[in-house]
Amino acid sequence: MKLIKAEKLILASKSPRRKKLLEQIGIKIEISPSNINEKAVSIKNPEEHVKELSFLKTKNTALSYPESWVLGADTIVVVQDQILGKPQSKTDAIAMLNKLNHCEHSVYTAFCVINQKTNSMVVKSVETKVYFKYLTDQEIQWYVGTGEPFDKAGAYGIQGIGAFLVKQISGSYSNVVGLPVCEVVETLMSLNIIQFKD
Repeated sequence: MKLIKAEKLILASKSPRRKKLLEQIGIKIEISPSNINEKAVSIKNPEEHVKELSFLKTKNTALSYPESWVLGADTIVVVQDQILGKPQSKTDAIAMLNKLNHCEHSVYTAFCVINQKTNSMVVKSVETKVYFKYLTDQEIQWYVGTGEPFDKAGAYGIQGIGAFLVKQISGSYSNVVGLPVCEVVETLMSLNIIQFKD
């Protein structure tokens, strides 16, 4: 089975995790991170919030690539109706992990695909339910001390050391990592950006 990429694809993200998820299934991409103020989005509804962020990121990068397809994404963690982004400090990371401790939360990732030349755009979001085990203060302090939480929504990475925090998930695993691969591939295929051939 060969993956034939029909169109050039720009990834509007500097996330190494999103890059790896796309490349591991054979999609070749060019990286061009967006430059937007994420804090400017004040939408309270989690799904609409993350969809707006993914759209703004993608549109920002698409302005520099009017002839190409651009893919952008954003991930947030939601617990008790509170949106958790990336922690800004050690104290912030500890507070986030305490909120997630021994309870269920939602991870939303939205992705957007834009082509300015053809005036095409698709925006979708995927939700995954994640359940944390009971964490002691010592475990939380140790995990924050590894440095892993600081560039991740909700202050943890399920694909890294943070795997030990997660007791159960319901839904897409790759969505929690940062990109719902199944839904993204289906969208790219529907837009004829990629094709699978023998």
